Amino acid sequence: MQPNLLHYVDYLVFLVYFVIVAGYGYYIYQKKKKATTDSKDFFLAEGSLTWWAIGASLIASNISAEQFIGMSGSGFSMGLAISTYEWMAAATLIVVAVFFLPIYLKNKIYTMPQFLERRYNQTVSTIMAVFWLLLYVVVNLTSILYLGALAINKISGIDFYVCMVALSFFAVLITLGGMKVIGYTDVIQVFFLILGGLATTYLALDLVAQHFGESGVMKGFSLLHQHADDHFHMIFKKEDAHYLDLPGLSILVGGMWIVNLNYWGCNQYITQRALGADLKTARSGLLFAGFLKLLMPIIVVLPGIAAYVLYQQGQFHTEMMQGGSLNPDNAYPVLLNLLPSGLKGLAFAALTAAVVASLAGKANSISTIFTLDIYKKIYHKEADEQKVVRVGRVTVIVAMVLAIILSNFLGIDKKGGFQFIQEYTGFVSPGVFAMFIMGFFWKRTTSNAALFAMIVGLLMSFVLKFLPNWVDLQPLYQFGWAAPNAAGVYEMAFIDRMGIVFVICVVGMIIISLADPSSKNNPKGLEIDSSMFKTAMPFTIGALFIVGILIALYTVYW
Repeated sequence: MQPNLLHYVDYLVFLVYFVIVAGYGYYIYQKKKKATTDSKDFFLAEGSLTWWAIGASLIASNISAEQFIGMSGSGFSMGLAISTYEWMAAATLIVVAVFFLPIYLKNKIYTMPQFLERRYNQTVSTIMAVFWLLLYVVVNLTSILYLGALAINKISGIDFYVCMVALSFFAVLITLGGMKVIGYTDVIQVFFLILGGLATTYLALDLVAQHFGESGVMKGFSLLHQHADDHFHMIFKKEDAHYLDLPGLSILVGGMWIVNLNYWGCNQYITQRALGADLKTARSGLLFAGFLKLLMPIIVVLPGIAAYVLYQQGQFHTEMMQGGSLNPDNAYPVLLNLLPSGLKGLAFAALTAAVVASLAGKANSISTIFTLDIYKKIYHKEADEQKVVRVGRVTVIVAMVLAIILSNFLGIDKKGGFQFIQEYTGFVSPGVFAMFIMGFFWKRTTSNAALFAMIVGLLMSFVLKFLPNWVDLQPLYQFGWAAPNAAGVYEMAFIDRMGIVFVICVVGMIIISLADPSSKNNPKGLEIDSSMFKTAMPFTIGALFIVGILIALYTVYW
């Protein structure tokens, strides 16, 4: 596909965005220069992020090219059901705010490896720090960078590698200012992200209406229902071609909870935003992020469904092809190319904002884990604050260079971008979440049990992934535990595999801990007080409001 080049007005709009973000970031950096010498301030922005900055930063760091491109592509191919990642995240943020944050903040936890060291031992902490670094660099950072550069290349015509280097440079520029700069510039990023995203949704729905001789976004939305009714169901039956991606009720009562609780509650990349604040501020920030999560499917999924309807009506056939076959991930860039001058620049800025914010947040987390949990604890325990911050900045640059080098070798474009990230992260998630949840709420959980969850969890994930090569899983089909893939081979959905591995890890951890007599008086057990989990009335009302909306959405679009 030959992309339509941006008009000079689009570049002007983008330049305004760049100047605002960079200028505001520089202002924050100059105002809070303490970050250049204080490691906690650099990595956590300790005590200086407001609730709205925390909430906006969570969303800006979470929403990136894998949503705009990958999730929109999934909307094209499977419909509204992919929104479950966003809507279940809203519910998960409430759980994390109520039960996880009090434990982190009371114990003055700043990094996830630090929690594992305090709760278990240095061995568990170091192994997981290495695991996280590999996962963040090889899977997350590279895929965000690759998908972002690919999308910007398609809508601007700028060389793919130039896009990749430019995105990396912009992200590094923000990241070197520390978490405070990231947090406050993310507020602006979210503004552009939502404004530009809504502009694209408006265009997509209006295009659908116009195609059928109507006008208006509400009419366009009605026509989507009329012409793509199969794309407006949240729960797939086992006969559905996309069952392996979203296996029925498992998205409500199974592995989807592990996906979300691990991501939002046990992930340095995310929790870092809240760990420098007090409990009330942190909880309010997560609740604000939950409200924004309800909005995201309108921005990233509806355009994909609109592109599907127009494609079925004979439009975009050439533009949607890649390498001789249909590529759903082209849906969003195709729509962006139809925006008028000015609005296209706004949407371009929105996409760039999403990618840059996610890259900056991920790079900061990589830097935090390497610097605080590996460099300072293992290699240079006596390093002063300035040295630690310098190492953190070098780590940011090295991580970004590695991402550029690795991104072309991972086959990100061979699988839907969003599914690529979810599935490969899912190999680690069950064991990690088992370690955290058992460490939180059961004092007898031992270090050996944690090592079991870490190692066996990863091994079992691979065993279940490749089990169809050795065993015919077709008998499980009638129970919804397996379905045929594109090659006709029956396999388990990766969300179900995560649920099974999590149960195995928890059972194994219980057996190992009970078999250890010293676990009865485990000095590493956390002191949990029920009063820690009480919430203020405004938070409770907001949380109930979110839950009520979720119940209504799943009821209407079941």
